[in-house]
Amino acid sequence: MNQRNYKSDLSIDEKVLMAIVKAAEKFKKDSSAIFTKYDLTFSQYNVLRALDASRNGQNTLANIRGIMLVSGSRITGLTKRLEKNGFIIRKSCTDDERTKTVELTPKGKKTLEQIFPEKERNVKKYLIKHPGKEKLYALSIIRGIFRERENEIAHTLRS
Repeated sequence: MNQRNYKSDLSIDEKVLMAIVKAAEKFKKDSSAIFTKYDLTFSQYNVLRALDASRNGQNTLANIRGIMLVSGSRITGLTKRLEKNGFIIRKSCTDDERTKTVELTPKGKKTLEQIFPEKERNVKKYLIKHPGKEKLYALSIIRGIFRERENEIAHTLRS
């Protein structure tokens, strides 16, 4: 269909949210193309990044799940595949056998270092024309949108 013959009936609010989704999907697709070269999915890469940002390159599955906002079964599957490929080590916590910890291996750390330059080029191409102030403003708006929504959900659950 020719887009000149199309008149959107979306509200401005829906247009903003759809633009966020569109940008996120394009970014995820471009990023996934990079991570695939290293035998990683987008989600697996994010597990490695979360571990890299954690003290001593390790954290509990529950904390990683919370950082990534994924279900318990999803984080278990992601970490099993990462362990199978040598990127992480999974183990039971010595204090509580039910608590599982995951740790970044030297291979995982090296892979993140190899990915970094290409990942940074990809990130920058999306926002290179926008100064820091604009980026901070956009970030505050987007965070505000989702914080308000989370507050609404919490209020509804309490009612």
